[in-house]
Amino acid sequence: MPTVANSETGRDRSKSLSAFLEADLRKDLLRFTTAGSVDDGKSTLIGRLLHDAKAVYEDQVASVQKSKINRSGGAFDFSLLTDGLRAEREQGITIDVAYRYFSTARRKFIIADTPGHEQYTRNMATGASTADLAIILVDATKGLLTQTHRHTYIASLLGIRCVIAAINKMDLVGYGEEVFLRLQRDFLSLASRLGISSVQCIPISALAGDNVVSLSENMPWYSGPTLLGHLETVDFRQARSLDAVRFPIQYVIRPDFRFRGFAGKLASGTLRPGVELVALPSGQETRVKAIVGFDGDADQAIAPQSITLQLENEIDLSRGDMLVSPSKLPATSRTFSAAVVWLQSEPLRVERALLLKQTTRLVKARIRRIRHRINVNTLQNEPAEQLEMNCIAEVEVETNQPLFLDVYGVSRATGSFILIDPRSNATVGAGMVRETSLEGVAEAGEQDWAPIEVGIGTVTREERQRRHGHKAGIFLLGNRSSLAKSLERTLFDQGFQTVALDASGVASPALKRLLASLFGVGLMVFCTNGSLEPQDLAELSSEAVFGISDPADFVAALGEEDDVQITQRALSFANKMRLAPDSDASQKGTLK
Repeated sequence: MPTVANSETGRDRSKSLSAFLEADLRKDLLRFTTAGSVDDGKSTLIGRLLHDAKAVYEDQVASVQKSKINRSGGAFDFSLLTDGLRAEREQGITIDVAYRYFSTARRKFIIADTPGHEQYTRNMATGASTADLAIILVDATKGLLTQTHRHTYIASLLGIRCVIAAINKMDLVGYGEEVFLRLQRDFLSLASRLGISSVQCIPISALAGDNVVSLSENMPWYSGPTLLGHLETVDFRQARSLDAVRFPIQYVIRPDFRFRGFAGKLASGTLRPGVELVALPSGQETRVKAIVGFDGDADQAIAPQSITLQLENEIDLSRGDMLVSPSKLPATSRTFSAAVVWLQSEPLRVERALLLKQTTRLVKARIRRIRHRINVNTLQNEPAEQLEMNCIAEVEVETNQPLFLDVYGVSRATGSFILIDPRSNATVGAGMVRETSLEGVAEAGEQDWAPIEVGIGTVTREERQRRHGHKAGIFLLGNRSSLAKSLERTLFDQGFQTVALDASGVASPALKRLLASLFGVGLMVFCTNGSLEPQDLAELSSEAVFGISDPADFVAALGEEDDVQITQRALSFANKMRLAPDSDASQKGTLK
């Protein structure tokens, strides 16, 4: 009988464990970030929250107790539970974004503890980009500072509509109600101007634990929730107005001839077998055949699941393409406006060559115009010619290939992008789409394509070619200025008529006109720092345009031709443009 009893006990434990895991899976997951100015006590607050919520292991507590570093003034430095880098502990500041996970009986949480220093504002933007709620700390002894304004503005910019203003260090102001009410009034005014709809102000002392997990006996005048109590009960689900399907293709899976699947993360909407879709940019129509997962085919997929789709018909799709609902298409645009947070020490200047990554699509881009910079203190718009690090501005963006866009307020996934320096591959900016297209820009660009008329005299193009001894050619060399100068000299010494051109700051339409004009007079042109691709010069003969590997392809493939390889290809290309002595140019091929 003991064997039977033990067996029943084992089954009961198994059922109990299964029930526990099932209940845990059904819990809501709230992602939140902490932000504020330096020394506002963010790390101390998160450490106190984890400690008092029983979410810290004993060995972690023991490690902090043994630490020689303690800047809290008390027996236990809670900030050391989250400041994990050696530099952070030595300097007493947060540098990197620290992610922590914990759960209570009501909810699961992922915390992004972000830095307060101005130089690390980009880390704050990174941590807040996936958050549903932001805790903005305010030092009760200092009030709202510039970084408080900046971080609150970035939170609103990133679409975070639930904010907790944690008025910290109340112990240093004698737990005074009038101090809290004044700072609460200031913060509510700021939040109102930024359009933040859900704000809860809580007076706390992270060091002493007041109103963090338990209500404070030192502030009997406060009748609101504790910090943890509000986190457990706040309704953070934001009603998204976009329920249409947006499925960016990340990878094409084809292990053999029997299977072809398209993998990616469903950005919005719901998919089921039989659902009609449109492929962009081709516009081809298709239907979902199957939703493939590790455990077999699924009946449906809901954003933001990562899935693999099989389609009923064979259509051409690759990374960067998108499957969307035919009833509600995204905007397909090369020009749009966006709010941008600049993250690099080198200022952003108009017309600088950049790469832009939106969903899985990587294209060349440039900032056409800075409409205005936002003063984070006054929230006023100011004129600007360039953007310094941590500045926020509204800009106009132009790309060399179309993007599939939704406004950021409608869809985070398809309304956001990052800007990348093509030379260093460093992320230099983060953007949120405001307007998905700029009226009249494309039409103006087409009008500007017409080249300057250079054939108004009596000298024909064929005569120029015979005089030069070669056809005209355009060499698009990316940002390789030294290579352009070297090729210009080498080919000039070999008898070619050459010119090197730095296109930095030249708008695409104007650059097209200039290149077409130089081409018209029969020159070999070496162009660098331009935003054009060979396909952008379709009006010229394709045989007359030389291009190197696209930086976008380089980022994707992690490989690129070196200067020696490009030089060899360029010299071979140029030699093909030579004309035989005393030959008629028309016999060598007519130029378009």
